[in-house]
Amino acid sequence: MAMKTCTVAVDDAVRAVCGLFDYAFDGTSTFEVPTITPPQDWGIGLIVGPSGSGKSSALRAFGEADRIEWDEGRAVVSHFDSVEDAHERLAAVGLNSIPSWVRPFHVLSTGEQFRADLARRLEDGATLDEFTSVVDRNVARSASVAVRRFVDKRGLQRIVLATCHYDVIPWLQPDWVFDTADRRMTVGRSERRPPIELDVVPCSSDDWVAFRPHHYLTETINRSARCWLAYWGDVPVGFASALAFPNGYIQSAWREHRTVILPDYQGLGIGPRLSNAVAAMFVAEGCRYFSKTAHPRLGSYRDTSPLWRPTSKNRRNRTDYGIVKTKTKEDGYKMRHAARTCFSHEYVGAANNKEGGVL
Repeated sequence: MAMKTCTVAVDDAVRAVCGLFDYAFDGTSTFEVPTITPPQDWGIGLIVGPSGSGKSSALRAFGEADRIEWDEGRAVVSHFDSVEDAHERLAAVGLNSIPSWVRPFHVLSTGEQFRADLARRLEDGATLDEFTSVVDRNVARSASVAVRRFVDKRGLQRIVLATCHYDVIPWLQPDWVFDTADRRMTVGRSERRPPIELDVVPCSSDDWVAFRPHHYLTETINRSARCWLAYWGDVPVGFASALAFPNGYIQSAWREHRTVILPDYQGLGIGPRLSNAVAAMFVAEGCRYFSKTAHPRLGSYRDTSPLWRPTSKNRRNRTDYGIVKTKTKEDGYKMRHAARTCFSHEYVGAANNKEGGVL
């Protein structure tokens, strides 16, 4: 345990305050700075404890955090080494809203700013104080899961975070935790991530208004769509909808129309599970269910999921869209997306699958 001292002038203000509370003070304060000895190999370390317990001082022993600069005249996505790097990092910290990517940093919400800043900080040896302190606790959970996933994927080492919030521990799953309250070190990912239980309930297309700014392609919705809201507790976090899919070769078919998770809850795997839940409802009714998406993370997930089967159009651009001869609203949409490579799948379900409504 290291000792640290600091001295201030004992002026009239100091004497007055000490006199009010009968506090003996000679101008010198002494602090105990915890000494942390981590294991030899680790990806994420967490320093946790109440305010004033020495977290920040202990964190500085691992290095000083660099200040992240943001240009107000450039989009968030323009601050990364490449579009690919931006995509991976921003998606990894749960900031999956394309509209947020193309805005300047200073207009983002507090939760979005926290994630964008975090995306640029995550490197070997990074340190971050006040982890999740400026966001609500659901955002903190989502960010913690995303950070753990990104660090594991990139094989990053020696990242140390400090926070006063103990609730992030089971979500972050750090390799070691040092509690400055009792000076205790815990090594290993001893806690399992808690499940997320969602309630999926029918709703109106009018409920789309809260989700439409966050769709990665369009804000429009077909009023004839069947719609659902996903609730985490009493908070609506996701929206899903489906349209009838008339086809001369397929009977009783439906297709996914819109699936959006609010930005503060992205990165927890809610989107794919909500999509699965809606698809399972139609299959249980004896229908077939299809989905086409240009979103790379969702499409890649389906490519490897036993619940979805690729169609003949999977990972192909829709050259057939470019030959429409009419000028309807739907045909205009097709023309705009004729060159986009899309993922196309049919939901088939899986016996005793482990991907249900509990995350």
